[in-house]
Amino acid sequence: MDTLSYKTISVNKETAQKEWVVVDATGQSLGRLASKVAKLLRGKYKPSFTPHVDCGDNVIIVNADKVELTGNKWTDRTYLRFSGYPGGQREYSPADLMKKSPDKLFRKVVKGMLPKNKLADTLLNNMYVYAGSEHPHQAQTPRKIDINTLK
Repeated sequence: MDTLSYKTISVNKETAQKEWVVVDATGQSLGRLASKVAKLLRGKYKPSFTPHVDCGDNVIIVNADKVELTGNKWTDRTYLRFSGYPGGQREYSPADLMKKSPDKLFRKVVKGMLPKNKLADTLLNNMYVYAGSEHPHQAQTPRKIDINTLK
């Protein structure tokens, strides 16, 4: 067997094949949807995945206000933030974030599933979240995918 015939191909910023995909969040569980979106953003579903390069897709999430959480997680789950001042620790629930904007809730959840480095900020900017079924990215001709078919 000729070992030189197999070359490892490493994708860079210029050679990455990025595309636009639309994901419908209607009736989906928030965590399961977010983990698959994080994989799409990262590019892990592609055979040319390279860990240190932004080779993932641009993801548009529509109907984000129709996402589901089981049980009492809308009110019982708490997130914390701290202003840096004494007594500045605040807690809030997913319902509070959803009232402000579904974008804030999805960004918080997906950000926790991305690597903790500079690349995560770049990847998170490739996600677009909209409460309704309309989005302004028709010019990019996004491909609609069924998120349930991905592993």
